[in-house]
Amino acid sequence: MTYSRSRKERRVSTNALQIPGFAFIPRILCSLLAVLLATASAYGQTAPPRKKNAPPPGAGITAEEAAAIEAVITTELGTIRIEFHFDKAPKHVQHFVRNARAGYYNNSAFHRVIERGLIQGGDPLLKDPKTPRSRWGTGGLSELPDEFSDLKHVRGTVSTVRIPGKANSGGAQFFICASPQQSLDGEYSAFGSVTEGLDVVEMISFGRTDAEQKAAEPIRILSVVIEPKRIEPFKDSTVEEMRKEVLLRTSLGDITVALDPELAPEHVRNFLKLVETGWYDGTAFHRIIPGFVIQGGLGTTRQGAKPHYADRWVRRIKGEFSSRRHLRGVLSMARTDDPDSAETSFFLMLAPAPSLDNKYTVFGRMVDGFDVIDKMAAMPRTGETPTERIDLIEAVIKP
Repeated sequence: MTYSRSRKERRVSTNALQIPGFAFIPRILCSLLAVLLATASAYGQTAPPRKKNAPPPGAGITAEEAAAIEAVITTELGTIRIEFHFDKAPKHVQHFVRNARAGYYNNSAFHRVIERGLIQGGDPLLKDPKTPRSRWGTGGLSELPDEFSDLKHVRGTVSTVRIPGKANSGGAQFFICASPQQSLDGEYSAFGSVTEGLDVVEMISFGRTDAEQKAAEPIRILSVVIEPKRIEPFKDSTVEEMRKEVLLRTSLGDITVALDPELAPEHVRNFLKLVETGWYDGTAFHRIIPGFVIQGGLGTTRQGAKPHYADRWVRRIKGEFSSRRHLRGVLSMARTDDPDSAETSFFLMLAPAPSLDNKYTVFGRMVDGFDVIDKMAAMPRTGETPTERIDLIEAVIKP
């Protein structure tokens, strides 16, 4: 009863060159950083003098507010959501939020991309289609003091563009890492992380470019808006609040399961979270062993294998083993050989299996739909895989 998720991280070349004002930088980034930021240096704008007693850029956004909001970047290719790290770069967070609320980024573009490396946007000059390509990447600079920190430039990190060798030259322009970029750590002011839409970031990074990595056709940023952060459902719920029944609507009929939060509170919490967010909707039952189990709950079985916004809350769960026996109708959690590796995949027992007792986490039981699991068990299959798709159309918490 195994299930493992792997997320392949791809890095840009580690063949490095030296650029003035930077640590060693991967060769694939040199044209981006040397050409882009050298150009920015040539055309870099200095911020206009502030009026007397005017607040600093972005002032008014507090740490508490920053923790409760996210930026939603809507592009031609999809949506990217970003959470903020106010404790690492408060001025940059304030500046970005203030700009977004003012519509500053609307109808701008990601104008420079590196395949599986990073994507860059936020230059206000891109809002004007007549702006010469030679000036792309030169606007919105020299507005903020540097806020370097220990925040790493991993896949999904959001950071601020700056002019190489020039202190305090960051501003409105930002980039998003499509893969880890360790050479940028401590050299740029990282201020956020992607919580949804890494597939969109990667898709944008595959755009056609010229020799300077400027996009042949910039990907339009239709809007950047600030919204309340999505809250993880059931994160702080009590055992009593998690005592629920869940309806599993399948292509062969309905199944109802009653959850037992006293027996395995964290597994029930995890299951309810995935049900509430619709994470299971559109997945399939992918494994059938007659006289043993029916298994489902893999995100890879979702139609089109599309990512889901609740992927951010998928994490491994520590085993909650008990003396509860694996009898017919029991709901239990799949895992790998690691006893603490359960994530999303679950199974329903077709018959007693003492070999699973105290080794897999039982967290509920069926109360209706036994005829449905028998239909599933009778479906044609190749090995343990059904030859006809059995859909989990929808999972719903019953009132």
